[in-house]
Amino acid sequence: MANELTKTETGALVSAIDKHGVGELLKPLIREIHLFDSYVAGTTHLEDQSVLEEIKAGDRLNLMREDNKFDEHAVMILTEDGMKLGYVPQKDNIIFSRLMDAGKKLIAQISKIEKKGSFTQISIGIYLIDF
Repeated sequence: MANELTKTETGALVSAIDKHGVGELLKPLIREIHLFDSYVAGTTHLEDQSVLEEIKAGDRLNLMREDNKFDEHAVMILTEDGMKLGYVPQKDNIIFSRLMDAGKKLIAQISKIEKKGSFTQISIGIYLIDF
């Protein structure tokens, strides 16, 4: 009898989806895999420097591919509010750009912010969101 089919009630699952949405049901299945530690490049070239005063250690950041004539593998770093913070350094970005081009979701998190005179060094961890 081990190969017999059994009938299960799907009403509870449908009810949970209706009540909470599919995204909430998937959250327990999502893992953030730490890939690399780096820093934010290009902060001295920001048009809006006020973003540097608004960020703090622990903030999550979004990564987005950018069509860039200077770097074909450019990965832009944005705050959760969509403000441009800078880029993944060119020396580090080829693997991340390839993952993103293949449809993988990457994020970053600020690990440390250090003021060095007029320069702000932002250390980040880069993570792969795995479903």
